[in-house]
Amino acid sequence: MDRISEFEKITGYVFKDKLLLRRAFTHSSYINEHRLDRNDCNERIEFLGDAVLELVSSEFLFKKYPEMPEGELTKLRASLVCEPTLAIDAKEMDLSSFLILGKGEDKTMGRYRDSVVSDALESVIGAIYLDGGLAPAREFITRFVLNDIENKQLYHDAKTSLQEIIQNEYETAPVYKITGESGPDHNKSFCAEVSVNGTVIGRGEGRTKKNAEQAAAFEALKHIKESGK
Repeated sequence: MDRISEFEKITGYVFKDKLLLRRAFTHSSYINEHRLDRNDCNERIEFLGDAVLELVSSEFLFKKYPEMPEGELTKLRASLVCEPTLAIDAKEMDLSSFLILGKGEDKTMGRYRDSVVSDALESVIGAIYLDGGLAPAREFITRFVLNDIENKQLYHDAKTSLQEIIQNEYETAPVYKITGESGPDHNKSFCAEVSVNGTVIGRGEGRTKKNAEQAAAFEALKHIKESGK
């Protein structure tokens, strides 16, 4: 089974134009390395997919929570479509293994960076929209993004929530540390960890140091919730 068909089997959507899906998989590093047309990478499709994702998620939440005020809807949508949660969604469908990267980007583990896989997921959404219209794009987003809402809500204000829990439990504050950075200046990716009394309880990644810390807090909150502590 070729890679396109394999991904179609995972998602349940079969492309009429297979080249659209291939373009959604293609990172700019591959285009640059092979001196191909800039429009053959996934950046333009990602731009479209981002807009489709915002529309579909807004509509979904508007209907699902008829009594929720606008401000809370905005916060909830942000927690569902932010980079770290989109990266989790992408990893659950093993999207990283389908990406077409330049050798340099691949060598530096680019296919596992949250920024790369979250952008690729938005590109896939854009490709589905271009290939089949809004209905299949909505079905894909509902199935793979607008799920597990309770856990994804944890992301919003994760640092504040974690601080409250740690202070109540241990009478101390969580400590954040930036553990690494990668990527070019225009597309940096930072890694962070959060610890309590010297023990690391969460790790995360983001395009800014703040986002990386937020992602680390989010992972810590999930761990705390799952362990019942």
